[in-house]
Amino acid sequence: MSLSQQLNETIRTIPNFPKPGIHFKDITPILQNPTLLRATADALAMPFKNLNIQKVVGIESRGFLFALMIAERLGVGFVPVRKPGKLPARTIQASYTLEYGLDTLEMHEDALKTGERVLIHDDVLATGGTATAVVQLATQLGAEVVGFSFLIELGFLNGRDRIGGNTVEALIRY
Repeated sequence: MSLSQQLNETIRTIPNFPKPGIHFKDITPILQNPTLLRATADALAMPFKNLNIQKVVGIESRGFLFALMIAERLGVGFVPVRKPGKLPARTIQASYTLEYGLDTLEMHEDALKTGERVLIHDDVLATGGTATAVVQLATQLGAEVVGFSFLIELGFLNGRDRIGGNTVEALIRY
């Protein structure tokens, strides 16, 4: 069985969470299986091994889980992007819309340096709003976004179109 098939069989769909009409993709069963967890992290990192990535930017909160593992596999640093008020040092902000509301993200203003090549990782690509906000943060600091990594892509929401011409990798597509 392929990794995509294993992941498909492992991920749970929770109807009407966090709001009515949303079908939440729960990845916690992957986290409970060390063999599948390791294989997933390896597969997420693999397409980016030869792209001279210097930092992996992980998006709160489920994006942290694999972003940190990808950074370790690529031998680079990790940068967290969080909701307002969660990071201790001075931050920059970007607001965005998502499939069920409006939100804001922050990054430390010294997290990235001009010219650094970054990979942005999140667990799910939906409308692309979150990823677009993180691109805004990274480019505001002068970094170059080399690509995007997602565990799941909700293709019917066309988020890939919104984030443009960068390398976009997802292990599963719904």
